[in-house]
Amino acid sequence: MRLYIVDAFADTAFAGNPAGVVLLDEPADPAWMQSVAAELKHAETAFVEVGGAGAKSLRWFTPTVEVDLCGHATLATGHVLGGSQVFTTRSGELRTRAEDGWVRMDFPADPPHAAADEVAPALPGVTVREVLRGKWDILVRAADAAEVRGLSPDLDGLAGLDARCVVVTAPGDKPGIDFVSRVFGPAVGVPEDPVTGSAHCTLSPYWSAELGRDELVGEQASPRGGIVRVALHGERVVLAGQAVTTVRGELLV
Repeated sequence: MRLYIVDAFADTAFAGNPAGVVLLDEPADPAWMQSVAAELKHAETAFVEVGGAGAKSLRWFTPTVEVDLCGHATLATGHVLGGSQVFTTRSGELRTRAEDGWVRMDFPADPPHAAADEVAPALPGVTVREVLRGKWDILVRAADAAEVRGLSPDLDGLAGLDARCVVVTAPGDKPGIDFVSRVFGPAVGVPEDPVTGSAHCTLSPYWSAELGRDELVGEQASPRGGIVRVALHGERVVLAGQAVTTVRGELLV
């Protein structure tokens, strides 16, 4: 089986978010896919069936669990396959289009709603302005980008929350950057995700409402960092990013 490692949401190697991409000729056993993802140790590994005609089955695994939606590993898959692709997933039909050095992804929007603040004790140094929830994640608005960039969360405290990830965000602090974010998912085996496409399904509608514009640019301010372009279209979000293949090989087991 062909195996790729791709740095997603990056225009240079060793930046953005690395993802594994495994091309399958036929359906694979979920336990085997989980073992491969644990072996690779990336935040997510994508498994895509390329043996048949029509839409391709796509699944994503962290080192510990299967997840319902993953943006950066979908971008990595679209980058590997090229052209226009249609995938069947646990989050419905997803589409990617690779052109001009960018991969665009059509994802479902996930507007957040107000929620109780259970997260502040695990975010030392953050002035919590709002706490909201999307379908999978908790969204926390901090006072400013400096708080987001300097955050050292209590990962054990975050792991005990009923959420896939905690997304901490604030208005941008650089020209051309509308908002910044960082994403922590210790509950699913990802202490900090370098760049999280699916979190932007929630960040996009939130910041579009706040800033009054549908097309925005987000910076995920992790140590590796990455840029995500978002465009809100009703109940869908188009995410766009670049990608670089760093490893191309063969999976032997």
